[in-house]
Amino acid sequence: MYILGISCFYHDSAACLIRDGEIIAAAQEERFTRKKHDHRFPRHAIDYCLEEAGITVKDLDFIGFYDKPLLKFERILETYLAYAPFGIRSFMKAAPLWIKQKLWIPDLIKKELGYEGKIIFPEHHESHAASTFYPSPFREAAILTMDGVGEWTTTSFGVGCGNDFELEYEIRFPHSLGLLYSAFTYYTGFKVNSGEYKVMGLAPYGEPKYVDLILTKLMDLKEDGSFKLNMEYFDYCAGLTMTNEKFHKLFGGPPRGPETKLTQKEMDLARSIQVVTEETMLRMARHVHKVTRQKNLCLAGGVALNCVGNGLILREGPFENIWIQPAAGDAGGALGAALFVWYKYLGNERKPDGKKDFQKGSYLGPAYSDEAIEKFLKSRQIPYKRLSREELIDVVSDLIAKEKVVGWFQGRMEFGPRALGSRSILGDARSPKMQAEMNIKIKFREGFRPFAPSVLLDKVSDYFELDRESPYMLLVAPVKETHRRKMTEEEQKLWGIDKLNVVRSSVPAITHVDYSARIQTVNREDHPLYYDLIHKFYEKTGCPVIINTSFNVRGEPIVCRPEEAYTCFMRTNIDYLAMGSFLLDKREQKPLEKDIDWKKEFELD
Repeated sequence: MYILGISCFYHDSAACLIRDGEIIAAAQEERFTRKKHDHRFPRHAIDYCLEEAGITVKDLDFIGFYDKPLLKFERILETYLAYAPFGIRSFMKAAPLWIKQKLWIPDLIKKELGYEGKIIFPEHHESHAASTFYPSPFREAAILTMDGVGEWTTTSFGVGCGNDFELEYEIRFPHSLGLLYSAFTYYTGFKVNSGEYKVMGLAPYGEPKYVDLILTKLMDLKEDGSFKLNMEYFDYCAGLTMTNEKFHKLFGGPPRGPETKLTQKEMDLARSIQVVTEETMLRMARHVHKVTRQKNLCLAGGVALNCVGNGLILREGPFENIWIQPAAGDAGGALGAALFVWYKYLGNERKPDGKKDFQKGSYLGPAYSDEAIEKFLKSRQIPYKRLSREELIDVVSDLIAKEKVVGWFQGRMEFGPRALGSRSILGDARSPKMQAEMNIKIKFREGFRPFAPSVLLDKVSDYFELDRESPYMLLVAPVKETHRRKMTEEEQKLWGIDKLNVVRSSVPAITHVDYSARIQTVNREDHPLYYDLIHKFYEKTGCPVIINTSFNVRGEPIVCRPEEAYTCFMRTNIDYLAMGSFLLDKREQKPLEKDIDWKKEFELD
């Protein structure tokens, strides 16, 4: 039986195909359309999923859509009526899309796909819950979902057991941890639904000086993690922005303009909202444990991408084990909707073993054969060398050890926002200059943002305060004391980026200013080629850690096809591109003909 899951029309639209409960394919629409966070109907992602399985729409038995559009429209309508006549501009802007498309999902699916079968509509947070509980390795677990908003729910929790789950508790709109974080994302000058991870990366540079102000004026946080927001300070219910004049007055001025200079104020605001978010997540986790008495916890929803908060729950919380859906945001709703139909709606048996999850390393997107890659290279008369698997591992590990930057395009593309060794840019984590060089010359992104490490699973505890796997880069943990270098008094006084450039550990390129790192553990079972590459690097250097950052430039979706990988390689200062069995040397390449300014092609995020 084939079930297609779809999520769309808010941000990060996606599709997923399962066969008899097994995840066959999943991908975000943005990877095909090259429009970051594309919210449109995921026609390209659906086509890919069907092609991967070798089927057509006629072979589908069910479609799961990730929320209930009528219920969501009810929330929007009631909210605007509650604030009327304020918000009429915002309502008039939203209404046409709802009336033309969003309220008519069955008709739209029929028109787009020619599908006339049954469509199941789980609620938004049921899709999130299904996306994390069903692929998890646990037979029983508590489930906690946290995001901006679905229909009415913004946070929910309950228990999953076998093939079923129930969400029994919720916090409702407009009280939302996700929207609170997005309000500060907006106020600090970053793009909402995109720049939240930048706020998280900026936080370690600041002081938590606004925490008390947030907790006394903006948020009434209870001991059990429940909360209410003071809506006098927010504009998102009826306006076109996240915050209002009262909010701006409280924090001493208007929002920072996009791309303007960051100051200590933005860093302190980022640290403050991060502290409040972590405290809220931790209180919620403790309460969920108290109520459910479960030893395992499954997390999903956009807030579950806050890997600093996740790491804190793991270290401080009462749960023995945590599993987080790698596509925790709305894209994962497509996966959740499909699995919801198979397990909860149809009642099929689920057989977790308590150890291995069902996400397949999240390598669920398109792969390209050597034949397809070579055909592309020849069609463009691109110089390359063909290497055996052993030669490729040997040569690329050498290049990384010599501080060369390598584009790494191998196997199936990742599902979710993180590059996990299939569409990655790799570098030497030991290099003191690599952080600044890769940020400015290769990614063209803000210099304050740290890079993440990939580390061999069996060596993770040698370098980090972490005793388990983190395959999806969703846990932050401290670098071990034995690998740290204590900063001098003079270095401690440095500010912002200057502090980042101080060598603080034996792997400085992935060590943030607070000695933390966002870790990806790599095991041989999920990605043998990537594991073998890092292992060869370890044999040569004694270091089992490399830099892994996503293969794209700022504002660009992660590359999907060989032509996008090559274009990104040529537009940046990446030294080599390893694509399938082929190695490309930048020095041998001709400049791109008729290339356009990538900043005009991709809107900065």
